[in-house]
Amino acid sequence: MNKTNIRRFDVYLVRLDPSVGAEMQKTRPCVVISPDIMHRFVRTVIIAPLTSRQRTDYPTRVRSRFDNHPGEIALDQMRAVDQTRLLKPLGTLDPADALALTAALLEMFEQ
Repeated sequence: MNKTNIRRFDVYLVRLDPSVGAEMQKTRPCVVISPDIMHRFVRTVIIAPLTSRQRTDYPTRVRSRFDNHPGEIALDQMRAVDQTRLLKPLGTLDPADALALTAALLEMFEQ
């Protein structure tokens, strides 16, 4: 994987295992939330998994639609992973979902 191609709001198939406890497991789509500049200097990428489950009571989840599938971006499961865990690019979030994701991150960290 060429690290200069990794961009914020891109969605990759990411190998999350091995996982521990309540961490999301298996290989699943994840959205890159780290800034583009980071990918040029370090080997890690901050990601948030996509899930098909929709939970209205989780304030750390952002509703989204990716590849014509409704779901959520699980900000409560964001983590840094080595770039080698990114198996293949799947696409990019649409601008409305990217804006909602950014707003949710700002709200989470301003408290």
